[in-house]
Amino acid sequence: MNYWWILYIIDGFCFITLAIEVIYLLVFSIASLFNRHSEISKAKKQNRFIILIPAYKQDKVVMQTINSVLGQTYPQRLFDIVVISDHEEEMTNMRIAQAPVTLLTPDFDESSKAKSMQFAILNLPQFKIYDAVLVLDAGNIIEPEYLEQVNDAFETAGTKVIQTHRLSKNRDTSVARLDTIFEEINNSIFRRGHNALGLSAALNGSGMVYDFEWFKNNVMKCRTTGEDKELEAMLLRDGIYIDYFDNIHLYDEKTREISSFNYQRGRWAATQLHAAISNSRYFFPSLLSRRYDFALKILQWWLAPRTILIGILLIMSSVLPLIYFSLAIKWWIIGAILMFAFSLATPDQLVDEKWNRDFLYAPSLILWGLFNILRVMIIETRTRVKSAKDSINSVIPRKS
Repeated sequence: MNYWWILYIIDGFCFITLAIEVIYLLVFSIASLFNRHSEISKAKKQNRFIILIPAYKQDKVVMQTINSVLGQTYPQRLFDIVVISDHEEEMTNMRIAQAPVTLLTPDFDESSKAKSMQFAILNLPQFKIYDAVLVLDAGNIIEPEYLEQVNDAFETAGTKVIQTHRLSKNRDTSVARLDTIFEEINNSIFRRGHNALGLSAALNGSGMVYDFEWFKNNVMKCRTTGEDKELEAMLLRDGIYIDYFDNIHLYDEKTREISSFNYQRGRWAATQLHAAISNSRYFFPSLLSRRYDFALKILQWWLAPRTILIGILLIMSSVLPLIYFSLAIKWWIIGAILMFAFSLATPDQLVDEKWNRDFLYAPSLILWGLFNILRVMIIETRTRVKSAKDSINSVIPRKS
């Protein structure tokens, strides 16, 4: 057998696959330069919000989130706070209970954010009426005007869900700064860029505002730890547009350690793969029914996560010159195009005096962690497949 032909086939397949993804990222990076929401109209109606804060072993930061919500300029009679405290310490629960919030303390054998939100919905008083649901992570910090801005944006959008802009509240290590840069690139490409071309933005797990009735009816269908992808798929199957507001900010703490960074990326990659596999059957029906937004989203989920993409490009660009120099030239070209796309998508304020050092540190971080990311991805994928095959979870009452 001619081993050169095997090398050509592998090289050609990998190159075409990743080149398509790089062009995809470039197109939406350019689109992200055009901001659709320059002004938000003042809403004529003040909506009533329920704010869900699922907290799993977040004893150090959950009170910061609660206090930032309580400090809103929006009328307090128009929002209720529900904290779902899952495996928090007893002292933490005592502190939460002293605040004007509803505290729920489920005890799940296998915890997930989806289960916490389902538990909250099932335990809401029947007489309570809400217009919208805001989902925050424990550790998120919101500005005093956040709810006012969200109320205006929700009315301006005229859709059943909006995503707000999650920013980093710490950049004290190289890993945290790189994590911040990667998230801002995702915000630019998969949220602002998609909206600029009339496509739905991606959800990112917190800072999301849903129509209450839609959320109540659909969150109960979530079965995995990738609840944001499940809800996103449900929205797009229903033909609901996801709007993104770049100028409404909340703040989130970024991981500081390489091990946590790799584990986080592995879990996200597993979530994305599971979403791609479980929704692939809808691809052709969505095309036939002209739901192009959903079809593109399915294709997007099949793209390699950015960390894995960069890792493969680095490996191919470094190894191929040692085998057959001319094969590496095209990899250098798409690598340069990818860097150009990322530079367009990176906000100017993140390019500071530490940028060069972090930029040089990124390849070693990605290559060092690529194996761990793939290992976590495989483990998480197996767990999600097993979870998806289980019967209705313990949050939802079983029918007799």
